[in-house]
Amino acid sequence: MRQTELYRAVARATGESVSIVKRLGFLLAEGGGDFTKESDPRVIDWDELESRRFNDSLPEPCDDPLFS
Repeated sequence: MRQTELYRAVARATGESVSIVKRLGFLLAEGGGDFTKESDPRVIDWDELESRRFNDSLPEPCDDPLFS
């Protein structure tokens, strides 16, 4: 998929103009996934991702009774 095709696909899916989509800077993810199937949308749940990153950055629980 070329960059212009991506811009058009995102614009069509979101209802935004191609110029807005270009300004927002959409790029294909690395790895060369198959982005031709419209029935399988590729989305990122930003809230879930942020939650995972936050939980991954928390220290492990301490078994020391002084810190309980």
